[in-house]
Amino acid sequence: MSTESKKPISLQTLRDLKKAGKKFAALTSYESTMTSMMCDAGVELILVGDSLGMVIQGHDSTVPVSMEDILYHLRCVKNGNSNAHVMADMPFMSYATEQLAYTNATRLMQGGANSIKVEGGEVILKITELLANKGIPVCAHLGLTPQSINRIGGYFVQGRDPSSHDKFIAEAKDLENAGAELLLLECIPIGLTEKIVDALSIPTIGIGAGPATDGQIMVVHDLLGITCLDKPPKFIKNFLENGETIQSALHNYVLDVKSGAYPLPEHCFE
Repeated sequence: MSTESKKPISLQTLRDLKKAGKKFAALTSYESTMTSMMCDAGVELILVGDSLGMVIQGHDSTVPVSMEDILYHLRCVKNGNSNAHVMADMPFMSYATEQLAYTNATRLMQGGANSIKVEGGEVILKITELLANKGIPVCAHLGLTPQSINRIGGYFVQGRDPSSHDKFIAEAKDLENAGAELLLLECIPIGLTEKIVDALSIPTIGIGAGPATDGQIMVVHDLLGITCLDKPPKFIKNFLENGETIQSALHNYVLDVKSGAYPLPEHCFE
């Protein structure tokens, strides 16, 4: 592994990349060794995601994940991180009220996060504004929001109906105005992603949202082809299937994101 010191990736770094028209690569991580390998591969943003509920704990959703779970894995990731921007998910019901959101976001920041991610649109506007005013960087999450899976009824593409696009765009702009520093878009059609990206000045991150976003993110288990799903989502690409090493798979992912070779049309929703 490389021992070369790298400049820490800040929110300003991500803004500068966006301004320069350069893509950035993001991945989930839950432990120290993989985090170190990601940093060596050039991953700019690492998410301690509540996806750990499914890929680490074996649940069928992210709902059972607790604050203590996120904090534990955040500490592990922090120990392996050299220069990536570390984002932590706010788990299910950890931001049910503004005060609870403030308390739990503070715990995550003190635990080593550089920013926190919150799912929702209009419903999290006041929380976003509160946290931003307190100096806590927020990444809002629109589209498919896995914590709402029991309400949605399944892992479906969101925003297929053109009549819903104005609402998505308005929520994205409102979140930016409320102080969101980043916006993650999950499982929405390419055309809607393009409209949202064009409407915002903050960096955007996509997963199953097409190539228009400033950054791309994958669950690292998906990147490595480790899945218990009979039919993985179409946006997943296995970077380890050609006999690569884990390190080269991570490196190739970063290269493909930055060059625009990932995602391709077959990874996107029309």
